[in-house]
Formats: sequence, C-alpha cells, structure tokens
Amino acid sequence: MRPFLLFLMLWWVMSAPARAAATAAPAAFILLDPAAMAAYKTAYKAGHQPEAAQVKTLLSRADRALKTAPYTIATKPQTPPSGDKHDYISQAPYWWPDPSKPNGLPYIQKDGLHNPEAEAMKDSEALSKLCTDVQALSLAYYFSAEEKYAQQATRQLRTFFLDPATRMNPNLNFGQGIPGINSGRNFGIIETRHLVNIPEALALMNDSKSVDASLTSGLKAWFKAFNTWLTTSPIALPEGQAKNNHGTFYDTQVVDFALFTGDDALAKRTLQQQTWPRVAVQLAPDGAQPLELARTRPWNYVSMNLQGWVRLALMAPHVGLDLWHYTTPDGRGLRPTVEWFRPYLLGEKKMEKADVAGTSNTPALDAYAQAARAYPDLNAAPVFAKFPTFTPLPWTY
Repeated sequence: MRPFLLFLMLWWVMSAPARAAATAAPAAFILLDPAAMAAYKTAYKAGHQPEAAQVKTLLSRADRALKTAPYTIATKPQTPPSGDKHDYISQAPYWWPDPSKPNGLPYIQKDGLHNPEAEAMKDSEALSKLCTDVQALSLAYYFSAEEKYAQQATRQLRTFFLDPATRMNPNLNFGQGIPGINSGRNFGIIETRHLVNIPEALALMNDSKSVDASLTSGLKAWFKAFNTWLTTSPIALPEGQAKNNHGTFYDTQVVDFALFTGDDALAKRTLQQQTWPRVAVQLAPDGAQPLELARTRPWNYVSMNLQGWVRLALMAPHVGLDLWHYTTPDGRGLRPTVEWFRPYLLGEKKMEKADVAGTSNTPALDAYAQAARAYPDLNAAPVFAKFPTFTPLPWTY
C-alpha cells in the first residue's frame, strides 16, 4: 500500500471520535412546540400584534442579560463540606434556629417562612438566574438572528457547566442542608428544576455559529453525569419517592435530561414506573391536590405542581406516551386537575386557606395556557379575559 494511502486510512480511523463530535446531532426541542414557535416567529416578522410587542419585551430583557457577567458557583464565600467550591451548596429555606437551644441547633421547621440565612447562600440564585438569562438570550436569538445573543448565552453555558475553573460539579450532595442535622438532602433537587431551560436554549440556537460540537457534546456529557447522580445517589433517590411536588419535579428533570442525552429508555421507564403511579397519589378525582393544599402556601404549591405535571405531559409524546389523557379507573388525571383551577382563576371560588406569603397567578395561567392547547374544548378564553395583562406565550412551560 502506498504511504500516502496508508496515512489517509490511519487518519480516518484516528479521527473518528472528533468526526463523530463534529457531526453530532443538534439539540431538539423537548418542551417547546416547533410549529407553534415557527408560527409565532412568522407573525412577529410580519409585525402582527401581540406577537411584535411580546418579542420586543423579550428582546429588551435579553439586552439586559447581555450586560451580565458570567454566573458561577465556584467563587462563593462558603466552602462545601467536600472542600470543593465547585460543589453546589444551599440551606433548607424553611428551617430556623431553635430558640430553646443556646446555639440554635438543631434547626426547627417553619413551613413556608424563608430563613434569611438560607437566602444568603447564592448558589441557588446563580443557577436560577443563569437559566432565566440563557432562556431569554436564546429566544432573542431565535427571533432576531442576532449573533450577539447566542454569543452571550453560550458564554454563560461554557462558564457555568464546562470551564474547569468555574464549572459546577454535576451533583447536589449539599443541597438544602439543615444545620445540626445534615449537610445535604434530597429536597435540594427542587432547586435545579429550571435546568430544563438549557436543552431548549440549545435547540433555539441550533443554527448559530456560537453553538459548536464541543459545547453541545460537553453539555450533554454534563447532563448525563447529573442524571446518573439523580438516579443512583443515595441522597437523590429518595426524591424520586417523594409523594408531593418534589417527586413531580424529580421526574421532570430525569425525563428531560434523559431525552436530551438520548436515553429514551430511561425517560419512558421513569414516566411509566414513577409518573403514572403519582396520578393516584397526588391528584384527587375532582382534580384537587390534597398534599399541596395541606401546605402553608397552598395556592403557590398547587400552581407550581401543575407546572411540573404539564412539563411531564409535554415530554411524554417523545417516547410514545400520552399523559394529557391518562386517567385512573376512578377518574383521576391531568384534565380534571387543570379544570379544578378554573373557578379559582375566574374568582368564583376562594382558597379555604390563604398562603402565608404572597401569591401569583402567573404559574397557574402559564400551565392553563399549555393545557388549553392539549384540550381544545377547555374554553380558556374567559379565564384569560379575567387577566388582561396576561398573554399566553408558546415558550412558557
């Protein structure tokens, strides 16, 4: 064989991993509806209302995000028990010093009341702001095709997840610790529920020159490692068994990250073995959510939990399942759960127990808007008419 041909053959074999990465499949929408997004973009480009006004607001928010320094948890003043500042750390928000103890330890629970000590720990805030900014920037790129938005979004992603000096380790070993009791527990996993924004952001920026194979493959590797932690760690596994909203949002993360990283089998298994049984545990035949209504912030928690259920319903079709129309023999399901909100949103009924903190109707309205697309006969117009400042958007989930 000629030396040159031998060289070519060796190069072809040795470069196979690099070629595979370079031709890796782009991210696909998991929660967003590509047809609905494309239609909204067409309406915006044509100057239609309210699309033009909504995108203008979105671009203004993204412009502010352009000025934000990269988020990282690696520069926090606190050092996790591991000694590694790349490990995420937070404190249980509803736990306070015990006034009967000289040192306040162990802490005691005051459900629904935020301890300022917990709010002083900023890893949760940094993660939440990262997800919010990246979502805004990727949407801005999608509608405007201006590369500056994708550049800033990918800069944030590389800093937070990939760069060795600033990346977050893919675990929550020290999430929502309780002073005097433990250094971390499964309930901290609720704090990463916004990570589902990241796969959608990549899909929105698929045709950007700022999104290359190293970013996509690097993020998929990080999310795969995090999902391995979620599904194998002794700290994480109890969250999957949680009966209330914590279990719901555990499922949303495992399923979303499995779909993102190509593990459809894990996504389908989680939905069938964990999400489906939750229907009978969490949702009453009349659509109420007894476990959330028992909390000190019932409206907040029923609205938040509905968001989780909607996300799971949006993801289920990717593996051939239909949660929107699933019902138990006694009539429990997502449809009656959505309908339960109607008289409260219309002002025809009031909650029996008021939240101990402030409330917002936006989460419930966002979920109701998604449900209206799944249930064309829901007659959602009167509900939205009660909130004239609310506009259903195809990128809310």
